[in-house]
Amino acid sequence: MAKLKPEVSDYDQSLGDPESRIVLVEFGDYQCPHCGHAHPLIKRLLKERGDDFLFVFRNFPLQESHPDALMAAHAAEAAAKQGKFWEMHDLIFDRQNDLDESVYDEFAEELGLDSLQLRTDMDSDDILEKVATDFESGIRSGVNGTPTFFINGAIADYDTTYESLLKLIDSRVSK
Repeated sequence: MAKLKPEVSDYDQSLGDPESRIVLVEFGDYQCPHCGHAHPLIKRLLKERGDDFLFVFRNFPLQESHPDALMAAHAAEAAAKQGKFWEMHDLIFDRQNDLDESVYDEFAEELGLDSLQLRTDMDSDDILEKVATDFESGIRSGVNGTPTFFINGAIADYDTTYESLLKLIDSRVSK
């Protein structure tokens, strides 16, 4: 069975209870339609059960299938430098079909970000390294498609429904 490598750390983008004994990690691609389908399900799960677990998003842009996914990952991580990772993350998924190089200035304006700084950070070594490190983590963890979920370090089955995600969390709450 595939195991998450490396373990979740402060380096990761996370939401929810950092003290929780349940950690849900998603390897996602911002241009992947399946990730786009999972996104509102995750948001609902966080809204309804966010105190029960820690959610972590790791970038896994599949560039051959989704040529704009890498830049989207860079934009989300660059927005994190201005304290708006999750806002950019949500906006990118909400406007997934509009992704190309030109949208990030508009997204920055919409989120109240410094667009020049966002563009500079998108090309910075630390952002390039963060996205590459997330991707490498996916490779090392046995990820070969998106979205791929891990619960407490173990790969988890997900059948594209809210109930499936809820079952993943509940199966760990009861342990």
